[in-house]
Amino acid sequence: MSDIDQTLDWLGKEVACAGCPHESMNAAGRCRLAHACVRDRYARRIDRFFDWNPDLANSYLHHPHFEVRAIAATRADLFLLPALLDDPDETVRWNAARRLPKRYTLRLRRDPHREVRIRIAAELDESEILPMIGDPDYYVRLVVARRLAPGRLARMIEDEEPEIRRVVARRAPIEWLFQMAADREGDVRLEVAKRLAPDLLPRLRHDPDWRVRFEVATRIAAPHLIGLLADDDLLVREMARSRLSVVPEPQSPEPQKESAP
Repeated sequence: MSDIDQTLDWLGKEVACAGCPHESMNAAGRCRLAHACVRDRYARRIDRFFDWNPDLANSYLHHPHFEVRAIAATRADLFLLPALLDDPDETVRWNAARRLPKRYTLRLRRDPHREVRIRIAAELDESEILPMIGDPDYYVRLVVARRLAPGRLARMIEDEEPEIRRVVARRAPIEWLFQMAADREGDVRLEVAKRLAPDLLPRLRHDPDWRVRFEVATRIAAPHLIGLLADDDLLVREMARSRLSVVPEPQSPEPQKESAP
């Protein structure tokens, strides 16, 4: 017998219809062992039980097994759900919050579990996630950086996580990029170089990261390529040389023909 065929509860004990408080419902087709059973350890079977019996969800909001509470929260009466925002399990808190008015959901911006805060950061309106800019978890801040309007990213320019600063460099207003051009991480400066206009790239010609200098060499105006011909990196030198070789030479004006007397 495979695990999925077994009828065990969340404590690993055998489940049987005999002695179950819902035993009489079995004959009425409202539950079925190993298929739709609130005492089973498998979430799909618990979910099916409440799908068949949504009227029983209220009575299971305080069950000791978190899966039962979490699934019951998807069917229970709304007025009972605020109390679940203090449930010890994050899945229960989230299932309750997603059905409640937004004023309740805002509480979970400070939820102790990162997965809840990540979901909150992805669900709330942009103005409502501003307080999460300083969240202690880097991935929460990453979601915030991806969702905020570019003009609201100023406080994230100095974020301690390089990946977040990369996102900011991709999305921030152009005028902020000069500040980020001195970022301590080459990956961030590379994002800056990709966005700067060619006439603004000369300041990055001497960047310590060859990838940044290579990006500069691919787009900088031709007069500034000369200095890159002696770059320490072969690829940078070759890019500068290849671009210079195709720059058309200025043509001298043709002499005017003298008109016949």
